[in-house]
Amino acid sequence: MRDTRESRLLLVLLIAIAFALITVDIRGGQDSPVDGARQAAATVFGPIENGVSSAVDPVGNAISAVRDSGGRHDRIAQLEHDNAALKARLGSGDRNRSRLKQLDKMIKVAGEGQYGIKGAEVIAIGAAQGFSWTVTIDVGARDGIQRDMTVLNGAGLVGRVTTVGPDTATVLLANDPDFTVGTRMESTDELGFASGQGDRPLRVELLNAKAKIKKGDRLVTFGSQADKPFVPGVPVGVVSRVDPSGGDLTRTVYVTPFVSFTRLDIVGVVVSAPKHDPRDTVLPPKPRPTPTPTVTVTVTPSASAPVLGQQQ
Repeated sequence: MRDTRESRLLLVLLIAIAFALITVDIRGGQDSPVDGARQAAATVFGPIENGVSSAVDPVGNAISAVRDSGGRHDRIAQLEHDNAALKARLGSGDRNRSRLKQLDKMIKVAGEGQYGIKGAEVIAIGAAQGFSWTVTIDVGARDGIQRDMTVLNGAGLVGRVTTVGPDTATVLLANDPDFTVGTRMESTDELGFASGQGDRPLRVELLNAKAKIKKGDRLVTFGSQADKPFVPGVPVGVVSRVDPSGGDLTRTVYVTPFVSFTRLDIVGVVVSAPKHDPRDTVLPPKPRPTPTPTVTVTVTPSASAPVLGQQQ
């Protein structure tokens, strides 16, 4: 366009219209009359902007990585601070050293299974007249605890949350007769349902009546829909007895739980389920069988012993 009087007037007019539209847009806020035009422009020019931005993405990603790295460092530092605070609260006596070991084992289990947990202490047991196996823990709704969350410790499955108050919660233990959890056998993936029997081993009904199960096989939780009440992969126990198959539709095995329900202290409530099923990775290493020493006896013939074929 040539630099004429008409072109200058047109330029001034366009600038004035642009300022007017900007003013109307700012005053209009979310109800701006030019919002539709803005969305249409975004639809048209969005792909072009994405193509242009790809040229500078490496630089932007590097800056974001540095920023995110700082954020991750802050979160890790906060977790370490919380862990140190809890350890300081537990103290350093003989009993508390044992509790610190429980805490460390539980944190290891949570890390291997990628469970987000809220640590808690058992502060009471269920009423004896209730004939139920329950405990009360010192975290509640104010700590993000909800009904039907999985509870574990450093050994495995403890139970599930049944009642939540502002600062405490009730946990139904896995050995309670009203407790049932879906299970999966290690390696073979055979599914079943484990039920509590008080101070006796858990009773597990396997769906496959012909499943090949032996003493020493181990089980983990199968997991529930939407991870409530049970997240997958939590160690349950080890098979201690197998009922012979009698042609039933299911097969019964008895499982000694990993958790000692009469010695509960430090537990964790799973407030964040893992993104992927940890499968058997949370199970402890299998104990190595102790080799049986063998004794080899070598008999050396004495000098006075007769030799076969030799005349006396």
